[in-house]
Amino acid sequence: MNVSAGDRPAHTSRRTVRTATLLCAVAAVTAAVLPASAAVSPRTGAGIAHPARDPAQDPVVVVDCSSQAQMRPTEYILACGDGNNRLVGLRWNTWGPASATATGTDMVNDCRPYCAAGRFRAYPVTVTLGAPQPWPEHPDLRRFTTIRLLYTDTAPEPVSKDVTYKLVY
Repeated sequence: MNVSAGDRPAHTSRRTVRTATLLCAVAAVTAAVLPASAAVSPRTGAGIAHPARDPAQDPVVVVDCSSQAQMRPTEYILACGDGNNRLVGLRWNTWGPASATATGTDMVNDCRPYCAAGRFRAYPVTVTLGAPQPWPEHPDLRRFTTIRLLYTDTAPEPVSKDVTYKLVY
């Protein structure tokens, strides 16, 4: 049976678009980090020999609440369920194969008297991403699996000034 694009379920179309977008992002990241030794010779069109692939040099991403790969995001939601905790104004000082470090602001809803009526409070923070591991859904990528927040002034109650969380997305 032939099925036209108009007859496909909407979720199939969205999945296709999401997959295509992710593949394009991976291709762009890969192109940006490929060493010159991986280039194609303009004269012969043949690939130039290069050393064996080193997984430590693969692109490392941070995965957001929507399971999207990001590099150097300016914002990052920590509380995926309700959005009551997010990092904003992130300025990345480093982004390497083992870790990434940024400064920014942690915006935390005080939920007083309850979250819908609460106020977002700003806390200056240094963010460190670490512990890169292969991303099972995308074997050509590694993802950071921990996030450390070091509050440079006060921390939101009852959080410690130095806290590390596992990233499970």
